[in-house]
Amino acid sequence: MKEVIWLGNSLDRVRSFPEGAREQIGRQLMAIQLGYEPWDWKPITSIGPSVKEIRVRTQAGAWRVFYITKAGDAIYVLHAFAKKTQKTPKQDLDIARKRLAGIKR
Repeated sequence: MKEVIWLGNSLDRVRSFPEGAREQIGRQLMAIQLGYEPWDWKPITSIGPSVKEIRVRTQAGAWRVFYITKAGDAIYVLHAFAKKTQKTPKQDLDIARKRLAGIKR
């Protein structure tokens, strides 16, 4: 099973999400750990090659987690945030880019 490595404050951010969002993110990360694709995701090539976004929608809002699995045998969670607009804010993309650059490949 792949290890999950939380970069920056991404774990604290997920822990601050509502329970339903946390559960869905946890289940999707578990699927990735077991070698499966999460059920609601899309590639985020604007951050870097192989970066993906887990997408979660609940009654409380929309939640996103950027991650990469191509760096060794681990899942690196780059950033987690509440999505409040249709377009992902530049600040959230920049945080993920910076954290991706810090991963030794």
